[in-house]
Amino acid sequence: MVQRQRDRANPLDADPAACAPQGAASIPREADSSSHRGLRIFFVAVVVGFAFGAADQYLGSRVTLGLWASTVSTASAPWLVLPFLFGCSQTRPRRAILLGLVVTMAALAGYLAAMWSPLEGVSLAQLGAEWPTLIRSQWANICGGLLTGPLFGLLGQRWRSSRSWVSAALVAGALCLEPLARWATGELWPPTFVWEIEVAAGAVLAVCFLVSGLSRDREIAQ
Repeated sequence: MVQRQRDRANPLDADPAACAPQGAASIPREADSSSHRGLRIFFVAVVVGFAFGAADQYLGSRVTLGLWASTVSTASAPWLVLPFLFGCSQTRPRRAILLGLVVTMAALAGYLAAMWSPLEGVSLAQLGAEWPTLIRSQWANICGGLLTGPLFGLLGQRWRSSRSWVSAALVAGALCLEPLARWATGELWPPTFVWEIEVAAGAVLAVCFLVSGLSRDREIAQ
C-alpha cells in the first residue's frame, strides 16, 4: 500500500502531456488544422478552375445547342468573377492573390485541355507535336490571366475584409459593362438575351454588394 502511494506521487512517472499547460497541446493541433485547410482551398481552386475552363470550352464547341452556347463561351466577365469569389474566402492579401492566380491558371489549363482532347477529335500524338502552337495561340489570354487572376483575387479579399467599394464596382461593372464594350468593338454576338442575362446578374450582384456594405457600415457605426 505504501509502495503504491509512493509510485503515484513520483513526478518522474507523470504523463508529460498531462503536466503541460492546457492550451499548449492544442496549439500544434490548431496550426496543423489551419495548414490543412489552407492546402484544401488550393486543391479546390485547382479542381474548380480546371472544370470551369473545360466546361467553357466544351460549351463553346457545342454548335448543336444553338448560338447561345458559343456566345456564353465568349463572355469574359465570368473569368473575373471566378478569382474574386475565391479571393473572398481569404483574410490575408498574399494568399488571396496567390489563390486568384492558381484558380485562373487552372481554368486556362482546363480550357486548353478541352480544346485539344479526344472530345474535340484531337489525338494525344497530335497534342504532343502541336502544344507549342497551342500555347502561342492563347498567349494573350495567358498573359491576361496572369494579371487579372491575382488582381481580382485581391479585390475579393478586400471586399471581405473591409467592404471595399472599389472591389464591388469593378466586379459588378465587369458584368454590366461587358456587353457595351463588345458593342463598341463590334463583337456583341447574338443572341442578345445572353448579354441581357449577364447585365441582370451584374445588377443583382451590385444590389447585394450595396446591401452588404451598408449593413457593415451600420454595424461599425453602432
